[in-house]
Amino acid sequence: MAWPAASSPLVESIRHYNRQSFISDMAASIIVAIMLVPQSLAYAMLAGLPPEVGLYASIAPLIAYAVLGTSSTLSVGPVAITSLMTGAALTEVAQQGSADYLTGAIILAALSGIMLMVFGILRLGFLANFLSHTVVSAFITASALIIALSQVRHILGIEAEGDNLFELVRAISVQLSHTNFHTTLIGLATLTFLFALRICGASILQRAGLPLQAAELIAKSAPVIGVIITILLTYRFALAQRGVSIVGEIPTGLPAFALPAFSMESVEILLVPAALISIIGYVESISVGRTLGAHRNERVDSNKELIGLGAANLASALSGSLPVTGGFSRSVVNFDAGAVTQAASIYAAILIALVSLFLTPALFFLPKATLAAIIIVAVLSLVDFSIIKKTWRYSIADSLVLLITIGATLGLGVETGVSSGVVSSLALHLYRTSRPHIAEVGLVKGTEHFRNVRRYEVKTVSEVLSLRVDESLFFANASFLEDEIFMQLSRRPAIKHVILMCSAVNEIDYSALEVLEELNRRFTEQGLALHFSEVKGPVFDRLERTAFVSRLSGNLYLSQHKAFTDLCERFHYSSPSQER
Repeated sequence: MAWPAASSPLVESIRHYNRQSFISDMAASIIVAIMLVPQSLAYAMLAGLPPEVGLYASIAPLIAYAVLGTSSTLSVGPVAITSLMTGAALTEVAQQGSADYLTGAIILAALSGIMLMVFGILRLGFLANFLSHTVVSAFITASALIIALSQVRHILGIEAEGDNLFELVRAISVQLSHTNFHTTLIGLATLTFLFALRICGASILQRAGLPLQAAELIAKSAPVIGVIITILLTYRFALAQRGVSIVGEIPTGLPAFALPAFSMESVEILLVPAALISIIGYVESISVGRTLGAHRNERVDSNKELIGLGAANLASALSGSLPVTGGFSRSVVNFDAGAVTQAASIYAAILIALVSLFLTPALFFLPKATLAAIIIVAVLSLVDFSIIKKTWRYSIADSLVLLITIGATLGLGVETGVSSGVVSSLALHLYRTSRPHIAEVGLVKGTEHFRNVRRYEVKTVSEVLSLRVDESLFFANASFLEDEIFMQLSRRPAIKHVILMCSAVNEIDYSALEVLEELNRRFTEQGLALHFSEVKGPVFDRLERTAFVSRLSGNLYLSQHKAFTDLCERFHYSSPSQER
């Protein structure tokens, strides 16, 4: 199997790299690193992992993707949704805080990396198209709500565990009487500060006289500002002694690159969660990459993206960390900050490595409530209830899939939620394709066009039934077509000819061919004729390889108009005068 060809944008850009590119990439890397440090700590906490693991996931994976990825601005690392899915999966194999728990996260990253790499080598990027945007949007919205609610315990300073909405609400309500005042004060103040800067911080700072670029930089740096302020307050007023939970000691240094001792039992348990994390992470990543690439006329190759993300996850596993993917917020910041190439990600990785080497002691007094506030503000921007109204207005069936996904995710947990969404969307697709739209068509007066008799004023003759099949014919829907034809024949005994207009039929599989052969045989016995019009070349080529064409009771016509007029003229049916 051939490896997808062509160099990454980073390799290509080296030929044209100059001083201006370096300045742009370095400026973007500083902004992204400032954003990534608190986010990485927060998302590690969300997954139930030590905070340094989040930093490790933002070093080697960035470099791996920079070398093999195809987007010039996508920024990879731990993200909220995959961190939540990681935490949910790990509770099945180990106790949070244990060595096995961290090993499980590393196994998840390794499995995810291997899967993505294999999918890329086999050129299976198209499989992401089977996960509908409706399901992804519903899953992200529901997961964001669960993530936000799961962080309320850190804001209140209580213990409240749960994998779904109901468990979390029940646990929080039971523990409300144990709320810590100082923790809640820090958490709510940080939330207010972050929301205020996100919503109107840049405009206020700009009105205060700061240049636009400086105002936006300060607004984007809000999490870092919140981290610094709350660390100073916690240290100055000894809030840790008053019940405020802090991060504590974070090991200084870089990750030791090594593979953990894998247990086949753990691999078997984590295989399905790893597949779900891979799929969700890839869909989110490719969506962000293509959206940003469109602004620069940049092509993001789905198969090479699988390899780039796979390499990033393998790098994360080797550095003892959790699964990663392309993040929306950090990628947009990277793009807006002026990143030209993936060198910006490499520079950001170096800066985060320097933080791991020299600045982690300064994070000792960082309140967990601050990290929880950062997570809540980040994930609430992902909540989109408007899609429910939009899908309901457009398609009730699609909206039901969306509601099933949201309901299952909120009520049963993230893995069950995404699985329910995939199953329900595939079931809906199978239902739709098994009952294709079949329209009786007639001639539009003064033209050679044939349209649905229920939508247009058209002309038909009683002896000829013209049906347009708006779907490829295969094993699941061929019998539906047969039933529709015989139902029409039973209602209208004057019919002598049936024309199947195949302009929308892209394929006829062997099972459908057998149904058509049986249909033709019964027509021959009853003295009726079956005709086909506008059969596409590839479909006709396959039919011609069989005996079906030679045994056909009717004819094959190039156009529906030719078929209709030929039958009317040959059999002296009344001219097309019957208005429908």
